[in-house]
Amino acid sequence: MRAALVSTYELGRQPFGLASPSAWLKDADVDVECFDLSREPFRARIAEADFVGIYLPMHTATRLAIPLIRKIRGLNLRTVLCCYGVYAILNADYLRELGVHHILGGEFEEDLTRIVGDIDRCALPTDDDDEETPSETRKVPKLEFLVPDRSSLPSLDRYASLQCAGGPRLVGYTEASRGCKHLCRHCPIVPVYDGQFRIVPMDIVLQDIVAQVEAGARHITFGDPDFFNGIGHARRIVEEFSGLFPGVTYDVTIKVEHLIRYESDLQRLRDTGCLFVTSAFESFDDDVLYRLGKRHCCEDIERAVKLCEAAGLILVPTFVAFTPWTTRQGYRDLLSGILELDLVDRVSPIQLAIRLLVTEGSKLFELDGMKDHLEVFDPVHLIYPWRHPDPGMDQLAEHVEGVVSRNVEIPRNETFGSIWEIANGASPREDFAKKLFRKRTEVPFLNEPWYC
Repeated sequence: MRAALVSTYELGRQPFGLASPSAWLKDADVDVECFDLSREPFRARIAEADFVGIYLPMHTATRLAIPLIRKIRGLNLRTVLCCYGVYAILNADYLRELGVHHILGGEFEEDLTRIVGDIDRCALPTDDDDEETPSETRKVPKLEFLVPDRSSLPSLDRYASLQCAGGPRLVGYTEASRGCKHLCRHCPIVPVYDGQFRIVPMDIVLQDIVAQVEAGARHITFGDPDFFNGIGHARRIVEEFSGLFPGVTYDVTIKVEHLIRYESDLQRLRDTGCLFVTSAFESFDDDVLYRLGKRHCCEDIERAVKLCEAAGLILVPTFVAFTPWTTRQGYRDLLSGILELDLVDRVSPIQLAIRLLVTEGSKLFELDGMKDHLEVFDPVHLIYPWRHPDPGMDQLAEHVEGVVSRNVEIPRNETFGSIWEIANGASPREDFAKKLFRKRTEVPFLNEPWYC
């Protein structure tokens, strides 16, 4: 019995979504091998496996998986195919049309191991009655996690590194929790977890980090959708982390509302080695934030920035810059807000070009009038394309995307200045220009910035 687990793309991270089920399959005496096609070429032995599991945590990963699925089916019709992860559920119908036998969503390890066991017992490869679809979220199981097995993955020096003062650092990746308590309408996690989240036990998390530090990691990214979903768990993790790994830094993702609610914990983050915090601001427009279900407003963003600054934490915002409700003035306000809050050097330029992604199963369909903005589902891009009521906004989005893609090597403030001129039809006024082009402190960042 041979199993292959495959990742197509995950932001330059060594995928937890391969390492974790790999440990489960090995524990069940399955011969399993992991392949990360973002870091290595396709190998024929993938299609020769009895079972191929393809991890789909992101939209980009899913699009890259489509030709891979066709290739595997063309090479070996007997291989049992399984797609698992958030975007597997969102695209379940289309994946089945391509010949995928099994679709799994949240907390997939146990079900994936059971499916492989059924194959070993010569059970027929058919869909399970309890498999999820975007329209029928079930209660996600609570698993007894195992320490992830990373032995057959490419080495950490093949992945994205941290660029910071003192030179680049190898980066490891782990998850202290999965799912999310929150119901942001545009988030792909929501149709699968529906407000549920699951804790990964602290000893599992720490053992996973130990293995990566021993492999050379000097920085760890915690991939939790919101690290403060389980605040007590988060506190214990960072305190233990600090004691076990002196000199190793980390980064986390935390919602704006949690940065405010748990402001007393921000100092703890800094003192235990947190190098920066990513937070999904999405917009400075309160109407857009309400439609997205973000549960914060522009005033909250300003407060979160000040709280992090007072605690000595670098706050790195992300945005959904273009939505059907974004006005030209709203986009200008986005740029002004970034500049006024002194965040230019902390915003990856691609964030200024991100368009709202509308997938199958999206909670955005709950909004009155949302369907009026949408075109027919595009199976090539796996989205519902949308057009802005003002065609000029779509033209602006295309123009900004072109600027960002052409200027990947130039300083962020220069790209920002170019986008400002496009949006405003003029250079920044003198006081803004001084703030934009002053000498800035180096901000640490991972050198693979795409965020979708």
